[in-house]
Amino acid sequence: MEALRVAVVKECNCFRVERRCDIMRKTAIKLQGIRKSFYIGQPNELEILHGINIDVKEGEFVSIVGESGSGKSTLMNIIGALDRPTQGEYFLDGKKINGAKDRELSVIRNKKIGFVFQTYNLIARTNALSNVELPMLYAGIPKNKRAKRAKELLDIVGMSERMDHKPDELSGGQKQRVAIARAMSNNPSIILADEPTGALDSDTGRKIMDIFHRLHRENGKTIVLITHSSSLANETERIITLKDGLVIGERKGEASC
Repeated sequence: MEALRVAVVKECNCFRVERRCDIMRKTAIKLQGIRKSFYIGQPNELEILHGINIDVKEGEFVSIVGESGSGKSTLMNIIGALDRPTQGEYFLDGKKINGAKDRELSVIRNKKIGFVFQTYNLIARTNALSNVELPMLYAGIPKNKRAKRAKELLDIVGMSERMDHKPDELSGGQKQRVAIARAMSNNPSIILADEPTGALDSDTGRKIMDIFHRLHRENGKTIVLITHSSSLANETERIITLKDGLVIGERKGEASC
């Protein structure tokens, strides 16, 4: 499917490509009327998301932008099955997961979704190789296969020479490369990246974005980028703008053409 998409991009004009791709691609993420409240039933009950409707196609690179307090992180937690919506329906690869049990959600997070966070979330006491192996350990993959794949992934992100180093021996950019390799360890179809360049300088952030583009282009990954940066958002195929817990706009990014 991805090879055909690339061939079409080279031979057709942009508008025809986009329409044809939309027909070909299935819906990976579908949110309908998603609301999220905290302190339910208490005097200080607070609704953060006020009825979100979003569709993300399989293999699409989408950004969700908004200022601090817009609800981006709350939305990402729901998309990543880290939290449950108060109301609404969430379909992942066509399957409704609202009523899934905690154990089922854990399996979904482990096998279908790869997470990349602004703060890296690496385990301090273990080296880069072991950090990348960890999701595979939880998935029950044998040690020799874990190590082989972890080494391959670290090589892909340019960290093969630092695989024995612990997080405190790595720069911010190197930590994020390890985090991306870890996110890819179980070959998830979806990658959620929450402000992945927020703690990095511009040059290092550029290299991290290049890795995401490569994963999207060469591996056909569905990527949802959460960011407050309009310049980074413009690099994606589609930009969804969030404000005060509502989707207030949607437009094509530079990667759509």
